Amino acid sequence: MSSSSLSNLSDWTGSDSESSDHAGWDAVGILETLGWAAAMVAVDRMAKAAHVRVIQAEWNDMLGSVIKIAGSVSHVQSALEAGLRIANEMHPLSEPGGAPKSLARLMQRPDEQALRAILSPDEFNPLIEQSVVKRPRDLTATETHTDSNLDPTARNQNSGEIHRMANHSQALGFIETQGFTAVFEAIDTACKAASVEVVGKEKLGGGYVTVVIRGDVAAVNAAIEAAKPRIEGLGKLIACHVIARPSDAALCLLPK
Repeated sequence: MSSSSLSNLSDWTGSDSESSDHAGWDAVGILETLGWAAAMVAVDRMAKAAHVRVIQAEWNDMLGSVIKIAGSVSHVQSALEAGLRIANEMHPLSEPGGAPKSLARLMQRPDEQALRAILSPDEFNPLIEQSVVKRPRDLTATETHTDSNLDPTARNQNSGEIHRMANHSQALGFIETQGFTAVFEAIDTACKAASVEVVGKEKLGGGYVTVVIRGDVAAVNAAIEAAKPRIEGLGKLIACHVIARPSDAALCLLPK
């Protein structure tokens, strides 16, 4: 598979320069899970487990998120194992023998035609009023935690490439509920309980709403712990989770 044969996939990846990278993909990994919070936590775990590249994140209408990664076979395999492990911890089987809520699959040297389905073009969902396909974005100077001696252009060159860790004092917090009232009450409580910043809000459909906060590790932990009890009786808790020292891969997928 030559790089030139994949140049017409630029509509799927967003740039002609990225399309030339496909020929170097020994493997593509797919991790699908329930909700957005679990997907982001899985991205972070995969980032810290192996040297892979996040290609895209995508939502479906069944309350699920899918993360697409690429790299060598061994690294993609290690990443998927780490991501699937944490996703299953966050959303275990509801009953023995039931259908899994999280799935992972490794594909070696995916076919060019298959990539037309695997890699999705930009898509905006008018019902939830947001994009349902995400590509890793370049990090700003305040977001990235790379070595300050590196060339600034090199830092953003492969924003989806996972090989750097964030500032050790920082954390991300995720509050995901089914129902707006529950998440609004929870985030108000979180912000009053500790000094945190609201990064943004993501809607998945089906009433699933995720609010992301950030701050130092202690503050985010305190905020999330304070928010959890406020959800009961107002909506369904899908996930509350803290990512300490988030990887660049997770930061690249946050709301702008």
